[in-house]
Order: sequence, then structure tokens, then C-alpha cells
Amino acid sequence: MSGTIIPRGYQPKLDLYSTQHSISLIKRTFQDFLSNALNLKRVSAPLFVDPATGLNDDLNGVERPVTFDIPAAGMNAAVVHSLAKWKRMALWRYDFHPGKGIYTDMNAIRRDEELDNLHSVYVDQWDWEKVITREMRNQRTLREAVRSIVECVCDAQLTVRGRFPQLGGELLNRDVFFITSQELEDLYPDNSPKERETLIVRDKKTVFIEQIGGKLRSGRPHDGRAPDYDDWDLNGDILFYHATLDCAMEISSMGIRVDAESLSRQLRIAGCEDRRGLEFHRMLLENRLPLTMGGGIGQSRLCMLLLGKAHIGEVQSSIWDEKTRAACEEAGIQLL
Repeated sequence: MSGTIIPRGYQPKLDLYSTQHSISLIKRTFQDFLSNALNLKRVSAPLFVDPATGLNDDLNGVERPVTFDIPAAGMNAAVVHSLAKWKRMALWRYDFHPGKGIYTDMNAIRRDEELDNLHSVYVDQWDWEKVITREMRNQRTLREAVRSIVECVCDAQLTVRGRFPQLGGELLNRDVFFITSQELEDLYPDNSPKERETLIVRDKKTVFIEQIGGKLRSGRPHDGRAPDYDDWDLNGDILFYHATLDCAMEISSMGIRVDAESLSRQLRIAGCEDRRGLEFHRMLLENRLPLTMGGGIGQSRLCMLLLGKAHIGEVQSSIWDEKTRAACEEAGIQLL
């Protein structure tokens, strides 16, 4: 079912040709900014993985991966939801050392995703991961990475504005406001998590909500997180104020990854003890994988934000329901 809304008086600031040009410019420049800021090397990544390895991201634990059989290999495969766990295995295989990392273009299909202005069944993001030391597993390291990513986003905005000055409007705020999910609930106890995000981002413009995954004092988590990649005490979401839609836009979910202790604890809390026998989880519990931090940065989301677009279908080609197509056509919104 479509959840698309059309902002009153919305007019795209770029035509289709200029939109495609600007998307290319954003993607080229941002990944260069990101790799330099976080010391990352680009690598190739899989579109699908063997389900038996435990490498696929289980997201909130209810989404169904797209699966298919490979007769020539005598096995099944699952299209990735993200590369959160694959990247950590790759760093181990490639023998990366602390302070260095990788990034890749990740393309995924999330068949159970709701369709609205910000969500599509097709997901494209830059997935990144880097090796850290035991001493770096702290809030300071996490916040430094957040600030670096925000600087990259803001620099990419300046680049695209230089080429397309007609975009106009207020520049993004480089000053990140940090708040935990519990502090946010305490601030807006009568609102839902999504409403809280919009309220805080309207005020602060650029926000990092920390500690997502565990239950809050209300008895519910701020948002779902799989128990086997982020440490719920050392993770969070980067949100920007998206003026076109007057809402909070999540650009990145990221965090310091679980070590053996936090993985064991979170598997128990989430009721996922059966995963201990999977290859990835077994290696992590035996301290054979490097300590890492990482995240994903939405490519289409970033283009939406920097170009002031009202619908994600204006910057990516996907499948939409007829109600969404009709509403966008009536409003003069061209879906790719």
C-alpha cells in the first residue's frame, strides 16, 4: 500500500536530464570524500550469499530475503539485505589492519519494505567497514566517524550546488546534535519514535540518535536492530532535516560492531541463540574476526536530500504501485 504524500506546491528544481547529471556528480564526489575521510578502499561485493553462512543482514528479523536456487551449484542463494556481516568477513580475509577499511556499492532487494516517499523495494547504498582496536570501541570513536560522514555530505552539497545553483535553499547544518534514544523518548514521551525524530530534527537540523536496538524504559526499542552486527550501546542513525518533506531523513545507520561479549548478550536478549552455530557467529564468538565499525549510507536518499526531491522514485528506478504512479503523475513528479 502506498504511503506517498505530495508536498503542496512542489516543483522539481531540475529537469530529468539535469537530475541524471547531478546524481552522477553526487555519487562520484561523495564516495571520494568518504574514502579519503575514513581511509577506505573500494572493493567488489556480492549481490547474493549462501543463507547457511549467516552473512545476510536480518534487519528487524521479520523481513523475508529474496531467495532462488542455483542448479549448477546444487544450492540456494539469498539476495542480500545489506552487507553488514559480509564486510567484516572480507576485512578478515583481506588481512586489513586497524585504521584501514573498505567501502562498496551495495544493491539489495527488500521485498517487504513499505512504499512511500523515502522507501523502495530497491536499496542502493555505500556500505563501509574499517578495522579498529579494542581501545577504539568507545563513543568518542563513533562520534568522530559521524562528524566525518556529515562533513562529506555537506561537501557533496557544496559541489552539486556549484554546478546547479538553481537548487538554492538553505545549506545543511554541519554541527551534529547527539542524543541517545532514551533521552529522545524522555524529551517526547507522548510521541512515536518517528514523530520524535521529526521533532528533534526540525529543531537541530542534523542529529545522531545513539543506542538503538535495546528496549527503552517504555518497554519498546526506538527502532529494530539485528542483534549480530551493531553493538546496541555504540550505534545510531544520522538524520538530516529534509525541508521539501518537512521530515527527518535517515541517511546512515552505523555503529561499532559487536564483539564476542556483546554478540552473546544480544543474541540472548533477541532470542536468537540458534545463530551461534552459523559460521560468521561462531568465528566472532571465538574472537577470530577483527574488531570493526561500519555502516551504510543511502545513495538514493542522499541524492533526494541534496537535490530537494520529494520522492525517492525521482532519483532511482524501481517498481511502484498504481496509486503512487497516478499521484506523482498528477503532481508533475517524474518517476524514473
